Amino acid sequence: MVNAEIWSLVTEDGELPLPEALPDWDYRMDLHLRRTVRVDLDSARSQSGVPLGAALMLSAVWTATGSNLSGPAQHVRLTGGGKDTVTLDVKLPGADLGGLLLLDTALVLAERRPDARPSSPRRAGSVLWSDRESLRLQGDAPQFPMAVIDFGRTSFPDNAAWHLQISGGLESATMGALLLLVNERNTVTATAFRNAGKPRVVDRIVLSAVYADAARVLVEHALGSDDFTEDADFPDGSLGATLLSLFDQLFPEQSITDVRLRRRRSTALFASDLQAAVKIFEVS
Repeated sequence: MVNAEIWSLVTEDGELPLPEALPDWDYRMDLHLRRTVRVDLDSARSQSGVPLGAALMLSAVWTATGSNLSGPAQHVRLTGGGKDTVTLDVKLPGADLGGLLLLDTALVLAERRPDARPSSPRRAGSVLWSDRESLRLQGDAPQFPMAVIDFGRTSFPDNAAWHLQISGGLESATMGALLLLVNERNTVTATAFRNAGKPRVVDRIVLSAVYADAARVLVEHALGSDDFTEDADFPDGSLGATLLSLFDQLFPEQSITDVRLRRRRSTALFASDLQAAVKIFEVS
């Protein structure tokens, strides 16, 4: 009925099979994805029990767990009979993504068919076939929206390289609560983020330092709030849920209370604990 090839990642160097993860991805990196799907229309209708003249639709939808956003990637209407080949070509803005990117492809009934048999699909959008592939866009390092600006026009120190801005409470949406600001005057850091899709060794080192510092700021912000506890029930996509996820990644099998006490006893030792947890400067 349907023969779908795997998704490919389209890069400047050509197409690559979709990997399990893109550890160097950031929000400035848009994604270009492509796959070929072959549909035997007659077989699809016959096996699904829909009328032979029913119009079908091949639909691709994306969902990003990090941004809590989703949307249609591409819809292709299929009519007639025989076999049809469709190339799904999708471009997704990096600013809309994050976390785990889910790619759902489905063959659906394009329109309502009142003449279908009672036991057969008849509503528009009824799924006749589907599959899902995923791509992890972040590892243990925190990811969030970012902007490159001139710190000389802000209240931040002119020579600072970056600043992680946190606003709102733990119930606030992560995408609206966090913003990584990079100083365009610091060419080393700004260049590292521009090269994030294909980083050099020096870029990987700089990004590692930024992510380690961001993790420190986030964890310290979390531990400074009395509402940040193991039994807290934060909404999905909220800053609190993001901080709990980050804490679990950095301090597995450790309680928030224990880590909070360790930080109070020795901030210097806690800083070293965080360096070890984020694996700073472990670049390939």
